[in-house]
Amino acid sequence: MKYTQLGRTGLKVSRLVLGTMNFGPLTDEADSHTIMDTALGAGINFFDTANVYGWGENKGRTEEIVGSWFAKGGERRDKVVLATKVYANMAAEGDAWPNHDKLSALNIRRAVDASLKRLRTDYIDLYQFHHIDRDTPVEEIWQAIDVLIQQGKILYAGSSNFAGWKIAQANETARRLGSFGLVSEQCLYNLAERRAEMEVIPAAQEYGLGVIPWSPLQGGLLGGVIKKETRGGRRASGRAADALANAGTRAQIQAYEDLLEKHGLEPGEVALAWLLTRPGITGPIVGPRTADQLASALRAVELELSDEVLSALDEIFPGPGPSPEAFAW
Repeated sequence: MKYTQLGRTGLKVSRLVLGTMNFGPLTDEADSHTIMDTALGAGINFFDTANVYGWGENKGRTEEIVGSWFAKGGERRDKVVLATKVYANMAAEGDAWPNHDKLSALNIRRAVDASLKRLRTDYIDLYQFHHIDRDTPVEEIWQAIDVLIQQGKILYAGSSNFAGWKIAQANETARRLGSFGLVSEQCLYNLAERRAEMEVIPAAQEYGLGVIPWSPLQGGLLGGVIKKETRGGRRASGRAADALANAGTRAQIQAYEDLLEKHGLEPGEVALAWLLTRPGITGPIVGPRTADQLASALRAVELELSDEVLSALDEIFPGPGPSPEAFAW
């Protein structure tokens, strides 16, 4: 496994991040434990979760599954860089009281203690804001985070789904307050969705943040969906199916799959490998439902893409271009 440093921290993390969002809703506890054991055995040491994963009436279930895996011992917790998130309302369905969501100091305090209990650990390595809170002053958020760091409950704070200007605002406020600030940004970024290159990734690089892309396969769109359809496999669903309904997008994905067929490459593995070539990227989040999906992701780390393939990918999925030139007419 290849490793890198998480932004401006001293943490060494794997270049693949194990996303746990399917643990509970789609993958049962036993299989989830097997996937985590396999990932750790392969050298993946960076695990990402969120308090809301499990969804609906099972919110928090994913953290519980990770916690029960830690409880098996074998230095599992010591070997993992653990990331979770705060923002969503964790009250029972139909019982959404005020101050049970977002990033108020009160909710952050409640949420971190609840996550620690579910995760069966006494600290979280990376505590991430799952979304921008437009109601809470940034100063209040950093005050709450600084208290958690002083208490030893978290080590670092990161953002998710932040705009470039919000990353700047958060870290300039932290600098003024003498706080350490954000160390990472988790954003939507992949071959088919490259808008993060305009402001989010440049802002992250300027402030020394690691970048952790989510949905590296764009909801399955980049995982060989057309090939699977034609071979009688699983049909596209959700966002991928909606995207393929557009003739232009379908032609683009067909060109992508044809290119990789010509070079004997697997689409999902190429999509991950491409992200690992991008400047400023710590590692993409993979959310395997099965051990086979994890094995495919692991192969991507060792995949070296030729200049010919990289150039062809840019032609099929052109990015916005470098900033600030990309903003010019």
